[in-house]
Amino acid sequence: MTTEGSSGRVITRRRLLGAGAVAGVAGLAGCSGLFGGSNENGEKGSKPIGQIGSGRSPFGDREITGGTSMAEMPEMSGTLTVYSARGEVLVGELISFIEDLYPDLDVRVRYNSAAELVNQIETEGKNSPAEVFFTVDASSLGELKKDGFTTKLPTDVLDLVREEFRDPDGQWTGTSGRARTVPYNTEQFEKSAIPNDIMVFPEKRAFAGKIGWAPTYSSFQSFVTAMRVLEGDAATKKWLRGILDLGVREYSDEFRVAEAIADGEIAVGFANHYYIQRVLAGRGGDAPIATAFTKGDAGAMFNVAGACVLKTAADGTLAANFVRHLLSAEAQDYFARETFEYPLVPGVEPIGRLPTIDELNPPKGLDLTQLSDFEGTIRLMRDVGVL
Repeated sequence: MTTEGSSGRVITRRRLLGAGAVAGVAGLAGCSGLFGGSNENGEKGSKPIGQIGSGRSPFGDREITGGTSMAEMPEMSGTLTVYSARGEVLVGELISFIEDLYPDLDVRVRYNSAAELVNQIETEGKNSPAEVFFTVDASSLGELKKDGFTTKLPTDVLDLVREEFRDPDGQWTGTSGRARTVPYNTEQFEKSAIPNDIMVFPEKRAFAGKIGWAPTYSSFQSFVTAMRVLEGDAATKKWLRGILDLGVREYSDEFRVAEAIADGEIAVGFANHYYIQRVLAGRGGDAPIATAFTKGDAGAMFNVAGACVLKTAADGTLAANFVRHLLSAEAQDYFARETFEYPLVPGVEPIGRLPTIDELNPPKGLDLTQLSDFEGTIRLMRDVGVL
């Protein structure tokens, strides 16, 4: 293993897996890997039960029901450099698992924030060692595509996920999904009291002093960017000012928003769906928190974590096959089981107290690559006084 600092570090790792675990992959029976304590954004959280393949989950036994096994995918060999904005604590186990499947594969991972890695790729230019970029949302993928750093993925890789979860030009694909939601405390509000229109929240005086958000958090800023795209800057400013007027409490991240709701510190907030599931899983399913969804607006946005192959890839086929493995049945189940995200491959169902993807009501016509204007969102949030 080599490690290079805590920021932008390079890690190569080949962990030994038991022979029985490796055999289990081929048959979709799993190996186990426990980790926990914090998520990719650094917050401390519940300790998930890790297992690649079928078996345990925090919400009961589970079997893989769809997708293509890694055993049916092309074998990989060689050295591959992955720039990952997905945190090691969440995806390091999966990447090591893939690496350990192939004796001649060496995956070198550089972990950092999406913004830092995009800047690094653009600064390094044609000399960048990055071959795959694996990240937390579509906006950073769209930015690299816009600036000409990505290359088209093979059609048979793209076809593994539904059309709406990948780039229309085939430059990137989603690997797991994340829905915007409204978590609420079930002891303070009935579900019927939670609006299904995100734009009316500022009018709900019942939420005064009881509402929370995490404005410095990238997922929240993606949500505000979506609101700008769908409603315009003026309406977005009005919404932000209205929430400020309610006396909103600020948290450093959305896991803490969900925890504060479960603790009764606040009653309602804004967060990606998996934070509620992590709180429930960490508390044995017994916490007064539930998930509400708005309909057809920025509050119901469905974003993706995803990956692309960069033009600087020394072996584009190897890089594309690594992305393919992120869409395997085992990896999709891993995302559901470990990160509580939505699998994007048809037939692999989400985990926890969640509706299916088809039961959600995301805004129509929202191109996720439109969410790349983070700078404009930051300026707007500063103008309003949120940041």
